[in-house]
Amino acid sequence: MTPEEFVRAYGQALGTQSWTNVEPLIHEDACVTFSNGTVHKGKSQVKIAFEKNFSLIKDEAYSMSNLHWVMKGPETAVYLFDFQWSGVINDKPASGMGRGTSVLFREGGRWKLIAEHLGLKAN
Repeated sequence: MTPEEFVRAYGQALGTQSWTNVEPLIHEDACVTFSNGTVHKGKSQVKIAFEKNFSLIKDEAYSMSNLHWVMKGPETAVYLFDFQWSGVINDKPASGMGRGTSVLFREGGRWKLIAEHLGLKAN
């Protein structure tokens, strides 16, 4: 799997709203910062955060665009991206957007997300 293939697989896995599909793509030492500022360190905390989002946001559509590869090496890759999401929270339409930075680490021949920072998009 190339870093580009990882990004496609990650986006598809997120779209399923199932941790079972996302989990193989997450490094044990992952650190994820959501756009609300919450930080989740370690795969077990990331799992709790993702599962909470999956249960809160119904019918979520998530997309990434404007990918920019900062670097791609044999064991590490970093990319910037814009993201958008929409869904239903408490029976009301909800949506958001922002910018993100992700760091991938190649472990055992497989790319895994080791860090992701999601932030609000400035106007």
